[in-house]
Amino acid sequence: MTLGPVFEAIERSAHRIRDAIGNEDLCYAEQCNATGDMQLKLDIQSDLIIAEEFSKIAAIKAIASEEKEEAETLHEAGRYMIAYDPLDGSSLIDVDLSVGSIFGIYDGEFQATRMLAAVYVVYGPRLEMVTAYKGGVRHFIFRHGRFMEQETVRLAEKGKLNAPGGTQQHWPTHHKRMVDALFAEGYRLRYSGGMVPDLHQILLKGGGLFSYPGTTDKPEGKLRKLFEVFPFAFVYETAGGAAIDDKGRRLLELPCDDPHETTPCFFGSRYEIAKVKEAYGV
Repeated sequence: MTLGPVFEAIERSAHRIRDAIGNEDLCYAEQCNATGDMQLKLDIQSDLIIAEEFSKIAAIKAIASEEKEEAETLHEAGRYMIAYDPLDGSSLIDVDLSVGSIFGIYDGEFQATRMLAAVYVVYGPRLEMVTAYKGGVRHFIFRHGRFMEQETVRLAEKGKLNAPGGTQQHWPTHHKRMVDALFAEGYRLRYSGGMVPDLHQILLKGGGLFSYPGTTDKPEGKLRKLFEVFPFAFVYETAGGAAIDDKGRRLLELPCDDPHETTPCFFGSRYEIAKVKEAYGV
């Protein structure tokens, strides 16, 4: 059984979502998603597009989405379980910043230890896709009617970018000291408020740190394990970097008991992750 048809379904979804971003209503729907966030009509439409494309693939057993309360079974005899954020950073669309879709592909069970591949799509000035599968991170740009493969992506041992998430007034003191220390070393601030564009920039620019700590208002972090954290942890580890929580544990070793469970998370080159461990005493 191959993941080829799954990747092709993601490509078809990407084209449809890109068209929707350019042409559809950006108003809010009169409802919230499973974690209480107000939903844009575009969030809901993107979710429906992906679910429709995945429903055509017999190998996909079930899907879970940030926009759905529970997982949905598609094909009982299928093998793959896919968790996805259909439109990460959708609140940035009205100011024309890049947004994305995130996919984690799991083998029979929604657990990090069962992840087979991760994919994300960037909707920006260009349509891009990154896949982490079989030990390599591949970068594609849509040109001349097809996704054309670029370089294989590897993170350097040490980067130059710092993307600190969360509201500063709610940060732990030791976290702020760490962030400030990186800036004192010459790191540049790169933070748009979108997980996909920020982590994509760090990945393609060779390294750095993306952090979203536990805060006083969100002690367990804001980002969701299945849809956001695990897929990007898989990408970063496959690219030679690291991804941990605030206790120094690999994100890909954390259990997940609820589809919408969150965790503090740190993604980066090995040098920056070592700095996180030092700052957090782990």
